[in-house]
Amino acid sequence: MRGPDSASAPDGRRNVFAYRDGDVERFGMPLITRDDSLLVVVDLQPHFWGDRLDPDDLRRAEGAAARAAWLAGAARVLGVPAVITEEDPEQNGPTDEAVLAALRPNAPVFTKPVFGLADCPDIMEAIGSTGRRTAVLAGYETDVCVTHSAVGLGEAGYRVVVVEDAVYSPFGAHAPGMARLRDLGVELVHCKAVYYDWMRTLKAALAFHNDNPQLAEPPGFSL
Repeated sequence: MRGPDSASAPDGRRNVFAYRDGDVERFGMPLITRDDSLLVVVDLQPHFWGDRLDPDDLRRAEGAAARAAWLAGAARVLGVPAVITEEDPEQNGPTDEAVLAALRPNAPVFTKPVFGLADCPDIMEAIGSTGRRTAVLAGYETDVCVTHSAVGLGEAGYRVVVVEDAVYSPFGAHAPGMARLRDLGVELVHCKAVYYDWMRTLKAALAFHNDNPQLAEPPGFSL
């Protein structure tokens, strides 16, 4: 089975994430494999919007960041490598502290001067150097940098999974961004689903819970 391939979805839309199994074109994907996964944290910078968020947007953005930090912690424990990008950190500030704390010192942090990370050779080199082919994305903003990065990675041959409860875009842009990702054929998966795909067995899940009590109660959902 080869990786994602440009194709048309059943309703005629272009789907860059279709793949072929022999001569059969398929639009689904198998479970997410831990040993093939790479966590990509896209511009998850809490000060990105300054003080412009209303209470509801702020709550949702903070919730997405908290779940991204939890997923980062799980990735570190499970040996899933990570790459972090930041947009104009001098203006927008650094990546969320909890995410950095979970992934340091092994995850490189790159400044991304364009919306889609696939247009940055240094970032793509870091992603390629991991040897992983499944990019699991979290971060801001759903409709711009996350979407552009997802499409670019898909076109570069990666399987792309966007963690739908660990991304966000305010001012009414999140839902349209999610709809566009879905229309493009990007896999949209909950944090909980990523975790259990990585675990696969009850024994592994129980060991994770017992060995990592700080991760046993994720924000916004239960294991």
